[in-house]
Amino acid sequence: MCCFSQPVELVADTNIFARSANGRQFLVYSMSYATSTDLAMLLPLPVPPNPGEETVRFINLQRYPKFFDDMRRGFPPRMMPLSRSLEAISGEPPKLRVHAVGDFEASFVPRLDDFGRLDERFRIPADAWDRLPAYRDYGFAVFKLKASPSRRSAGILRRSVSKPAGDTRKPRRVHPMAFTFPRRNPELLYFPTVHIHDREVHPHALFDHMLYCQPDAAIDDSLQGWEESRMRTSEFIDIARAEGIVDPSQSCWRLPLEGRRQNKDTLVGNGGALPEFAAV
Repeated sequence: MCCFSQPVELVADTNIFARSANGRQFLVYSMSYATSTDLAMLLPLPVPPNPGEETVRFINLQRYPKFFDDMRRGFPPRMMPLSRSLEAISGEPPKLRVHAVGDFEASFVPRLDDFGRLDERFRIPADAWDRLPAYRDYGFAVFKLKASPSRRSAGILRRSVSKPAGDTRKPRRVHPMAFTFPRRNPELLYFPTVHIHDREVHPHALFDHMLYCQPDAAIDDSLQGWEESRMRTSEFIDIARAEGIVDPSQSCWRLPLEGRRQNKDTLVGNGGALPEFAAV
């Protein structure tokens, strides 16, 4: 899933699309979330060492909020579970550039040391990253998200997340976040699925993901268990509004990633692996 700078009440229905192209990777990310405060979502990125601040190019999909709705049309309908998974300054360096990307403000943080150039509300505690040493030389795409609207209800959401009686938050869904970044390993397609939802790192997490991809030829052999789209991509994706993210000449593939699993990212390709189910 993703990492949040402040605790969230709910994260569900995560969709991620990835495509490799000319040494870079496109990535599109969407989810529903509920939170009582403004916060940031951070996506670790395996970029080459010592990246510049313009390494990541953000893409505005405000005109295409139904990107993943259309993506689903390329595949046979799935039986959905009854309830979706929940899981719940003088002398300082210059601030990181902020990009206006539709409904978001987005920044690229080249390395962990650069988080000090973000507002403190949009950082994750340093000791959390100490438990994830593999990310010490990663870059990070950071999206600032708004608090969810308030609602007072004794409905399913409050019971699911064990909230006390009183105010709850209505889940918010925003248009997909999208960008492209240079790939550290051209043989692997990367999906950011590690979870930090309460500013802590846990060994296992509850997944509620649908992964989509358009792989290059080197990765095709690693798609065992993935489902290929049943029609041409141009028949279910609005190519003009997809901003070059989707290749109309390629098939799309999908894989559900659900249940309690290792809290780690997903890598597809030579040497890659899915997060394994947690032992009961």
